[in-house]
Amino acid sequence: MPGDKNEIEKLIDTMIESGDELVDNLKTILPNSMSESMVMFHESNVENLKKIKEFFNR
Repeated sequence: MPGDKNEIEKLIDTMIESGDELVDNLKTILPNSMSESMVMFHESNVENLKKIKEFFNR
């Protein structure tokens, strides 16, 4: 299980980093209202991913 745990943590970190990059790139081309919604959605996803990561670290 420790190996699986590390893989899950790496996957979560990658998902967060990829989402950050995507949001940064799309913010430059989307209208403000859409980019604000996208940022809020991404922040919510990041919080949920961090909760999942905490759960696996118990």
